[in-house]
Amino acid sequence: MTLDKAKELLRVQADFGGFYNANSAKLILAEVTREHGQAAVDRLIRDLNLDKVFGFEAGMHFEGGLVIKK
Repeated sequence: MTLDKAKELLRVQADFGGFYNANSAKLILAEVTREHGQAAVDRLIRDLNLDKVFGFEAGMHFEGGLVIKK
C-alpha cells in the first residue's frame, strides 16, 4: 500500500471516528509499518491528528488489530 493510499483510507476512518473505525485504522497502520516502517506510521499519526481522534501516539507499534507501545 502506498503512503498516499494509506493517508486517504485513514482520513475516512478519522472522519467517522469511533471504536470500529479505530480498529480499521490500526489494521491500516500495521500494513504501513510492514511496508514503510515506524517513522511513516509516526508521521501519519501526527499529520492526520490520530492522537486526538483515536488516542494513538507516535511510537506506538501496530500489529494486526493490536497496539504495542514501545
